[in-house]
Amino acid sequence: MGMISYIKEEIQVIRERDPAIKSNMEVFLYPSFKAILRYRVAHKLYLKKHYFLARWVSQRAVRKTGIEIHPGATIGRGLFIDHGSGVIIGETAEIGDNVTLYQGVTLGGTGKEQGKRHPTLKDNVMVSAGAKVLGSFTIWENSKIGAGSVVLKEVPPNCTVVGVPGRIVKMGDQKIPRLDMDQIHLPDPISNDIRELQADNIRLHTRLQEMERRMKCMKEENIEVLDKEEESRYEAV
Repeated sequence: MGMISYIKEEIQVIRERDPAIKSNMEVFLYPSFKAILRYRVAHKLYLKKHYFLARWVSQRAVRKTGIEIHPGATIGRGLFIDHGSGVIIGETAEIGDNVTLYQGVTLGGTGKEQGKRHPTLKDNVMVSAGAKVLGSFTIWENSKIGAGSVVLKEVPPNCTVVGVPGRIVKMGDQKIPRLDMDQIHLPDPISNDIRELQADNIRLHTRLQEMERRMKCMKEENIEVLDKEEESRYEAV
């Protein structure tokens, strides 16, 4: 793809997914646009084994945009990084088409692996603000990672993952559309767990009260029986 065609495609991607943009010229001010453009240059240098030049281009982009994309990463078409500050994409990360990353996302390694150390994100994946995806596994097509989640293992297609560590809270055959970039209306397993604990506590409290009532009745019945036995003994005497 030529540079002009690439720029036109990036303009379309950003306008498609960011409602704040009002004109095509604004795209040139976006940190994500600058970072991805320089990544493309750095990646070509990296593939030609010009590693120092590749990292030089990459590090200049980090200083200017706050987005760190290793030139060795493999990135498909239509990547959109919203705001972008603090985004980190590791050397062996692989990103498919039409992926969206929000600010503070890390596609990193665990520090214990060799070779392929970073995650693979398939097409149409969305990773919300502050999420960390760590390790050499795959996030399959059309999945969502909730804000602040820490994902440490593979995610099947069409799933929603939230929490620390990340847990699958929604799984279905229906694909998540490319334009469905809602970070807010995701399931909250922690709140669900708290509600379940509260319900369990109420049930246990009710059972305890019932047991105390029964024990009190049994105690009163035993006292009554003892009193009758005592009266019988006196009468016998």
